[in-house]
Amino acid sequence: MAPSAINDHPAPSGRNSPKAPSKIWTVADPPFQGFRPIDRDGFRRSSSSTAIVIDNGSSTVRAGWSFDDKPRLSLPPLAARYRDRKLSRTFTFVGSDVYSDGTARGQSKNIYEPGSNIINNWDVVESVLDYVFVKLGVEGNNNGIDRPIVMTEPVANLGYSRKTMSEILFECYSAPSVAYGIDSLFSYNYNGGNNGLVVSSSYSSTHLIPVVQSKALLSQATRLNWGRFQSAEYLLKLLKLKYPSFPGKISDPQAVDIVREHCYVSQDYENEISHYLDWTGLEDRDHVIQFPFTEQVVIQKTEAELARAAEKRKESGRRLQEQAAKMRLEKLMAKEQELAYYKELLERVQATTKKEGKRLLESDDFDDESQLDKKIREMEKSIRKARNKDLGDLEEEVQEEPTFPLVDTPDDQLDEDGIKQKRQQKLMKANHEARARAKVEKEREKARIAEEERLDNERRANDPEGWIEERRVARQAIIQKIKDRERIKSDLGNRKSLANQMRMKSIANLASDTPAKKRRRGGDEDTFGADDNDWGVYRQIATGEGSDDEEEEDLNSNLKVIEAQLIKHDPNFTEDSTREAQQDWTKSMAHAFAHGSAPYDPESQREMHQIHLNVERIRVPEVVFQPSIAGLEQVGLVEIATGILNERLAESQRKDVLKDVFLTGGNTLFKGFEERLRTELLAVLPHEAPFTVRKAKDPVLDAWKGAAKWAGSANAKQAFVTRAEYFDKGSDYLKEHDLGNAYQ
Repeated sequence: MAPSAINDHPAPSGRNSPKAPSKIWTVADPPFQGFRPIDRDGFRRSSSSTAIVIDNGSSTVRAGWSFDDKPRLSLPPLAARYRDRKLSRTFTFVGSDVYSDGTARGQSKNIYEPGSNIINNWDVVESVLDYVFVKLGVEGNNNGIDRPIVMTEPVANLGYSRKTMSEILFECYSAPSVAYGIDSLFSYNYNGGNNGLVVSSSYSSTHLIPVVQSKALLSQATRLNWGRFQSAEYLLKLLKLKYPSFPGKISDPQAVDIVREHCYVSQDYENEISHYLDWTGLEDRDHVIQFPFTEQVVIQKTEAELARAAEKRKESGRRLQEQAAKMRLEKLMAKEQELAYYKELLERVQATTKKEGKRLLESDDFDDESQLDKKIREMEKSIRKARNKDLGDLEEEVQEEPTFPLVDTPDDQLDEDGIKQKRQQKLMKANHEARARAKVEKEREKARIAEEERLDNERRANDPEGWIEERRVARQAIIQKIKDRERIKSDLGNRKSLANQMRMKSIANLASDTPAKKRRRGGDEDTFGADDNDWGVYRQIATGEGSDDEEEEDLNSNLKVIEAQLIKHDPNFTEDSTREAQQDWTKSMAHAFAHGSAPYDPESQREMHQIHLNVERIRVPEVVFQPSIAGLEQVGLVEIATGILNERLAESQRKDVLKDVFLTGGNTLFKGFEERLRTELLAVLPHEAPFTVRKAKDPVLDAWKGAAKWAGSANAKQAFVTRAEYFDKGSDYLKEHDLGNAYQ
């Protein structure tokens, strides 16, 4: 039975309902391993023929004795040295000890160039070797370490690097003898290899070395410049593009850990990446990594405190309402008293002589009896309106048609007061006529809109396809305008953008003593503001263009109107086709890519300090098979292996080598790496060609274990360069053997 058939509570919001991530991972700084005591047991068990084995890797240096089952020391190839002026002491930190001190971490240096296996800090090499020999308990009799040394090196190691290393070991540490060997060949020998293709993908590079009769064919070996370091660097670039404003910092060791813990090799890359952001199962494919953050402190009140605050607000509202009602009543009483006084004044004026009446009117600032009568009518109207408002009876007022009797009266028939009243009536008449014209214009506009709607309905009925196409074109034009406005607003944050440059130019012009457009030759009068368009520059400064929020609202409202028409009349246009629906985060691939299957709150510090790994999980390790996706101008691992097997080996050698494709190195630990290589080789090799792909027992430690096993064998004795041979034949002297580099 399908899971949905037994689900009693389906997701309420449909197919793309929010889903919380199944797990949230965290990152940590590289750990400080603490004080490491000196291990004297190995030196006491050793003899003058017991070798010190050092795997000089570009990510980790491992050291131990040739009779050990695993290395006794593992440390990053780092060292830091600085002088504390307060204590007048010089401190030296080696390996993981550099993480114990902030200053040491900032001053740390690596043995190798970043992303390569070429040594460029020989001071750090000496510090690391000092640390190794001290922690291994080497007593340093006869002013030397008095033990032979076996050291690993990469394929085709530079002669200068080997020469300098020999000088340090023989002259600085007085080593009795030294032997070098290739790390991946030591691993292959330790795993019982005889004929095969060694695929070594490590921290800084990937090598393919064919081996025939336990002898490496170094002339046919090929290097791919990609390893765990480049993968971490590529992941950092992808994350910077994905989260350009990420507030935290991702260190290089953290990036390496993220690649190791979260990435895997896809068995069908093109198909899987095309469906990786599909909503189904995205919460499991999307890995959320939480970085340290400081959450804003929000004081939470109890329910009792919230209830008390709400009651307090209600009480304050009631008091304000009572005060407002009291003030309205007092104001109404004052108006009624004033109205009674003016009515009494009118009666007195009407009952006395004209001269005395004029004196009474002038004493209250009235020019004539008509002004007093007008004042009384206005106050009665105001009082009646106030009473109706208090009672909740908002009756509609009847507008009286105004009259202007003095407008047509000649001036010679009027006295001075009449002329003043005539001027006032002219202004009132002009205002009344302007309002009437505006009303008529509004009615005419309504009629025009109604006519346009009628014609639009006729056009839709006669040519529905053409009408729909017109609406679609109009919709796209509005959407393009909205996008242009959004782009301009976003560009204002970039000081190099054209919009911001124009904005700064306008600001500089306003701040200038001589604005370019408002100064005239021969005069310095500032005429800014004389033209109404001048004030649009402030909108341009605020928004980056000559528009305002009202225009943006008009665009949005017009868009909604057009989309409503399309939904009603276009069968191919649905609710999901609207711009609002398309901006829904549950339907946005960009949201799924950056924030997974859960909603995103930009105000949350927790979510701001999260990164979501989805397509990066398969894209980063895929570079080994398709280097072009990272801009690397080399062929992939399968093409290199195919070229070696089909073109560079003889027929008799090819059959033996195909039987054993051997994987070693930390970069082969990706889940699915072995299966993917087997599948792709099967597709390009000859039909029914017998071949096997196997992985080292321990791809990380087998190089050291193989070197330790080889150091105790009888064949190794002839590969050591003794101290006497070094001084006799020079620092370039090298003894070749099956597991080492050839002399160049």
